[in-house]
Amino acid sequence: MNRFLLAGAASLALGLTLNSCGKSENMTADKGTAEIAVMATSMGTIEIELYRNDAPRTVDNFVKLAEQKYFDGIKFHRIAKGFVIQGGDPTGTGGGGKSIYGKEFEDELNPAAPSFKTGYVRGTVAMANRGPNTNTSQFFIMLQDAPRLPKAYTIFGRVVSGLDVVDRIGAVEITPEMGATDGRPKTDVAITSVRMKQQTAPR
Repeated sequence: MNRFLLAGAASLALGLTLNSCGKSENMTADKGTAEIAVMATSMGTIEIELYRNDAPRTVDNFVKLAEQKYFDGIKFHRIAKGFVIQGGDPTGTGGGGKSIYGKEFEDELNPAAPSFKTGYVRGTVAMANRGPNTNTSQFFIMLQDAPRLPKAYTIFGRVVSGLDVVDRIGAVEITPEMGATDGRPKTDVAITSVRMKQQTAPR
């Protein structure tokens, strides 16, 4: 199977393709509460506000996989320095993953959605894919803003707590695989659990 990738930082500068904070507009319909995924990892806890309004099928997929404990024990298999950390593949190869729909599912790329307008800023959580409409369980978290990254990856959340943990994961030494700064962590970093909570959204 082809690996689930996204355009690398160096490639963006060359125009090639590789093999924000503020008040949320994605509160649940349940009157001002935010849907938070609490992701415990071997390096600390990351809390992610999920954007159900912008990407309902993607959020459903992530939440239900988490409820099945699908992510428990999965390692972050890719670190692209100054760009992203990537996980969600139980095989650890970049070619695995599944969805609750029994197959790859479509992108949710609505130009009117607040997250689409904001784009891929530091802390953004989005789906990794191997082309249009090939989403499964793999996701990435942005280490830095990437305004030139093509808007081809469904954004379904943002880190609201634990960016320091994301940075520590991003600083782990790698074995280069896709250029000198993009590869597999030399030290395993695993997701130990993902659980959901509701939180009052800031006014």
